[in-house]
This record gives sequence, structure tokens and C-alpha cells, in this order.
Amino acid sequence: MKCHNCLRSIVCSVVLSLTALVASAVPADSLRYVNAMDYRMINYAFDKTLEARLPVLLQDSLRASIWPLAQCTAGKGFRFATDSRTIGVRYNLLTNMHMMHMADTGIKGTDLYVWDETHRQWRFVTSSRPVRKDTPVRPREDSIQNKVYVQHLDGKMHEYMIYLPLYDGVRWIEIGVDSSATITQPQLNSPRRDQCIVFYGTSVTQGGCASRTGMVATSILQRQLDVEVVNLGFSGEGRMDYCIARAMAGIPDVAAFVIDPLGNNTVPMVDTLTVNFINILRHARPEVPIIMVEGEMFTYAHYNQESGATLRKKNSLWRNKYEQLLAENPNNLYYVTCEGLTGPDTEGTVDGDHLTDLGFWWYARKMYPILDAILKHQPVPQP
Repeated sequence: MKCHNCLRSIVCSVVLSLTALVASAVPADSLRYVNAMDYRMINYAFDKTLEARLPVLLQDSLRASIWPLAQCTAGKGFRFATDSRTIGVRYNLLTNMHMMHMADTGIKGTDLYVWDETHRQWRFVTSSRPVRKDTPVRPREDSIQNKVYVQHLDGKMHEYMIYLPLYDGVRWIEIGVDSSATITQPQLNSPRRDQCIVFYGTSVTQGGCASRTGMVATSILQRQLDVEVVNLGFSGEGRMDYCIARAMAGIPDVAAFVIDPLGNNTVPMVDTLTVNFINILRHARPEVPIIMVEGEMFTYAHYNQESGATLRKKNSLWRNKYEQLLAENPNNLYYVTCEGLTGPDTEGTVDGDHLTDLGFWWYARKMYPILDAILKHQPVPQP
């Protein structure tokens, strides 16, 4: 009986503490909201817009299945500075979708980062935990997310960064600050504006299945390399469409193209599409290095003989195409094998192929020295 009373006392204490915490929280509706589009958008390739990651003029040239994926805001973010003691966010989701194998915080949440002056690096603060209303039809008002990220800050001016949803889009987004606070354009040039890296690929490139939006490999590398990294991953649709290659070739200030599409391509597609896709970029932008990344060896492919044989065949053919392209022109072409791409063991995925945060961290770790050398104009290490 004494143990039960102790347990009841502990539970009551926790409940009362949580109730007090909620009661003292700053309500999201009490903040002053500003249009995030008035501040610096990062990691986008074409127009500064929330509408799509590809040019709107390209829509009619694309396969119909690509455009909805282009409307996902994967990799995009905003930079600003404020002295507000409370920071919140309010945004309207495009679909408010849900998937069984990926956290909603990654699909349609937003991450807040702050610049740590002491350690000179970006630090994660918290994520907005999105709400999904289980209704057969979700009108636009049901998709509005209104969250307080953090409160009781020190009231000093700090630099912040927000990452947008990976597998959903947003119609509009606003940043919430105290009514008397100052919010300005960022003063810190991070990530640097002068060059960018462009990733093209599949669902993994897009961010499946990061637990939150800042943990996709492109955003990890953006913070580590301190340059903008454009995410052109299209779930299930990274099939080396030539019109996308032509659009990519027109992106200004590109330091490198990273091409990682094999997960969405059949063996015949790898055989017939690879050389032309790469050459569209090479001929238009001969000065820009291109990195061809082998397809991930799915964990189950080590045991499923049919899957394993197919993946090895695609990688072998990809390597042959790389050597063919290298023989045509040895300049600015690099190759990354799948060995260790998602970690030294089989713990880097959520379902055997889509990555966890751990898998994305290993992916970024393998790509970092190559991209760092390119940015510094140093000899590129070949893994």
C-alpha cells in the first residue's frame, strides 16, 4: 500500500508540473508573425518560391508524377536574426500527408537551429511537431500548423535557421516573435552565398526517412560545408529525366553536381540513360565537377539473392558508364562506391533501404571529404 501511495504521489507531482508548464507557456496566437518570404531563403536552385523545387515553366515537360514531388520543400530553409525571447512558426501544409515508415516531424515538421557563437557552428534547438487531423477531406484550414519553438530566451540578438518539410509542401509560412522584438535579415553569411552543391536523386536524396527536417544528408552537409546545398531528390522518380538535367545545367554558381539515382532506375534505364544525362551537364558546364554515386546496397539484398544480383548489376553498369565517360573526358568526373555509404553495419535504414538519421549521418560523412576538397580547390580523394 505504501508503494502505491508513493507511485500515486509521483504521478500527481509530474502531472501538476506539466500542468504548470503548459499554463506558463506563451500561447502561439500571442506572437507577432512576419512572412518568412521577406527573409533569406536558402538551398533553392531556381526562383525564390515555396511552389516548387523545379522551374514552374518546366511543369508541362515533366512526367506527371514528378510535379507533386517537386512541390515538396525538401532542403529549403530560411535565415533570420532576432532578439525575441520567444520564437514560433505558423505555416499551411500543402497535403498534411502521413506515412507509416517516416516520422511526421520529418515529413511535414520544421526544425529550428541557432548559431552558436562560442563553437562557431549551427546547433539544433527543437522541431515543430505537426498535427494531423484524421478527416476524409482536409480543407486548407485543417492544415495550418501553429507552434511555439522555444521561449524564455536571453533577449539578445541571435542568428537562426528554419528547415522546411521534406515530404510535404507549404502554401505559406510565417515566423513568430514577441510583439516588441526585432527581427532582421541575417547578418552572418552562413551558409555562404557564393556557391552551391546540387544533389539529384531518389527518395533517399529527398529525405526518406529522416526523423526531422534538418537530418537529411543535404542539410547536414550544408551545415558542415557552410555552403548552400540544393535538394533535387524525387521519391520514386529520380529516373534521369533529360529535361531536369538541362534545368540543373542552368543553375548559377554550382560547385559540384552529385548524381545518385540508381535506386529508381532499372538495369536497362541505367544502360540507356546514364551517358546522355551526365553529358548534358558536362557539355553545358564543363567546369563543374560531377560525382556519380553508386546505388545503396539495401540491407535485405545481402540475403535476397535476386535483389542483391540486380543491385550489383546496376552498380557494375553504372561503373562501366563512368569509365566510358572518363575515357571521353577525364576532367571533373568522380565516383563514389556504395561501400560504407550508409554506415559500417546494417543499422542505417528504417526499412532496409530508406535511411534513418544514423544512415544520413554516415552518408554525409562519406561525401564530406570529396565535396570539401572540391570547394577548397584541392585534389579530390577517391574513396
